[in-house]
Amino acid sequence: MLNKKYRFHSRGGVKYVYKHGKTVRTPFLSLVYDENRRGFTRVAVVVSKKVDKSAVARNRVRRRVYEALRLNFEKIPKERDYIFVVYSNKILGMDFGELQEKLGELVRQSKIA
Repeated sequence: MLNKKYRFHSRGGVKYVYKHGKTVRTPFLSLVYDENRRGFTRVAVVVSKKVDKSAVARNRVRRRVYEALRLNFEKIPKERDYIFVVYSNKILGMDFGELQEKLGELVRQSKIA
C-alpha cells in the first residue's frame, strides 16, 4: 500500500482536483491530475460500481492499483495530485504487469498534456 502521506485524506481535495484538473482517458481507466503546492505527490484510486457490484472485488482492484503505483512511485512526476478512476471490469482479470503498463501509459500521457 502507498504511504499514508501520499494519499488524499478528505473529499475536499478530491473535489478540487475533479473541478480544476485535466483528464486523460484510456478504454480501461482514466486519470484526473492537477498541480499542487504541497511539495509532494498525492494519489487517489476510485473504482466504479460498473467494475463489480461487490465491494470486496472493488477493494481488490483498488489495492492492486495502489501497489502498482507504489512500485513505480519514483517515476511519477512530483508535486501533482492524481486520481485514477477505474471503470472497466476487464481490470479484474488483467495481469499485474499489464496493469502497471497501463498506469505508466496514463502518467506519460499526463506529462505530455
